[in-house]
Amino acid sequence: LPYRAISEEACLGVVGVVQRELLTPRGLRTLSPKNINYKGIYAGNQAERDRAYHQGTVWPWLFGHFAEAYLRIHGKGGVDYIQGIYNGFEEVMTEAGIGSISEVYDGDPPHLPGGTISQAWSVSELLRTNALLKKYRRKRK
Repeated sequence: LPYRAISEEACLGVVGVVQRELLTPRGLRTLSPKNINYKGIYAGNQAERDRAYHQGTVWPWLFGHFAEAYLRIHGKGGVDYIQGIYNGFEEVMTEAGIGSISEVYDGDPPHLPGGTISQAWSVSELLRTNALLKKYRRKRK
């Protein structure tokens, strides 16, 4: 949103919890490992994968939303942190599909790839994150 729906203090709290419990080098988990229903590995037959899909599996496209929230709170001071995570995606650009990133990753380290070998919305969020980083680098604060 172009405005804050909650206070700055609440924003800091939400982003902090997401950073501690959901953020991985490959995006955001869909459920915290602290939750009893957490599934850290996206593997198995169709039913097992379906159960893991939204119970801890990492979705790279969610990283863009985290990056935007983090930069809104921390401004130019958050650029290096987000840039470091962003740069980490380079090492997986040839992991499953050449020049792309996978649909999902395991919630547990080492965050192995799963799903389709190339996912447009994940790639587009990395491109949007790069544009956000450039925008925040240009800002004076």
